[in-house]
Amino acid sequence: MAPEESAEAGSLLPSFERRFLAARTLRSFPWQSLEEKLRDSSGPELLLNILQKTVKHPLCVKHPPSVKYARCFLSELIRKHEAVHTEPLDELYEALAEVLMAEEPTQCHRSYLLPSGDSVTLSESTAIISHGTTGLVTWDAALYLAEWAIENPAAFAHRTVLELGSGAGLTGLAICKTCCPSTYVFSDCHSCVLEQLRGNILLNGLSLEPDTTAPERHPGHNAHDAESPRVTVAQLDWDVVTAPELAAFRPDVIIAADVLYCPETVVSLVRVLQRLSACLKDQQAPDAYIAFTVRSPETCWLFTSELESLLSLVSTAKNDDEHNLL
Repeated sequence: MAPEESAEAGSLLPSFERRFLAARTLRSFPWQSLEEKLRDSSGPELLLNILQKTVKHPLCVKHPPSVKYARCFLSELIRKHEAVHTEPLDELYEALAEVLMAEEPTQCHRSYLLPSGDSVTLSESTAIISHGTTGLVTWDAALYLAEWAIENPAAFAHRTVLELGSGAGLTGLAICKTCCPSTYVFSDCHSCVLEQLRGNILLNGLSLEPDTTAPERHPGHNAHDAESPRVTVAQLDWDVVTAPELAAFRPDVIIAADVLYCPETVVSLVRVLQRLSACLKDQQAPDAYIAFTVRSPETCWLFTSELESLLSLVSTAKNDDEHNLL
């Protein structure tokens, strides 16, 4: 491959790598750019490099993606090759043959590359709805909130973070690995989600506390290594959790991603935020960052309306302009 071809390919490879590892939709891949470079290329090096950065990537070999996803990706890659070159590329067909012989398990993996060079790898359900919940897969709002957190680490550094509806754990794991929180509390209500969540935390090299005891009850809390946050997992049902139970977490920051999918969850979430702001009387109200996809304008309007009512109540109750829930 000529030097100029190598430079152009170098800009294309990371795009394919990141998208494939995270199992992004195939239409998001830069296929047109690939076709243009294949027409200008005289050899198979570019496709071989893409193969090594995707299906043959060490992360994928160790933690395989969905078999169906890998099959569709390789089929599209072969189509692009055949549209430009008449000679078949054995490595592509061999990779496809391996995938075609593999069975589709109920779990697959996604991996997200972090700016630090580290990565977050998640085990997820291959079904969008499984065991009566959608919490066993990663949704877009979790990815966007994770990206925002990585760009704004000061919002979480040396602070206690409580995540509501952690799901597969992407946002929290990204924050734990890049933003240096002192304590991070993952939470969810579904037993299957919690089981998968604990597994993903351990999969990413973090240690779990044996219970969800509040940070201040640990004598060595202040001396804890800021680069290795204290991590706990809590079973939290928004409709039944009490104010004292919430107060025990003493969060400085509350986050949630893609949990506003129906009016009932909006009301439940705002009720939890209200309980938190009311029970932390000796502490400034925590910052809150909520990311969600607007699937229904009515649900979005309801959340905005309920949140405005909550802010009004908090302001009246505390009578302190410095204490706000963001």
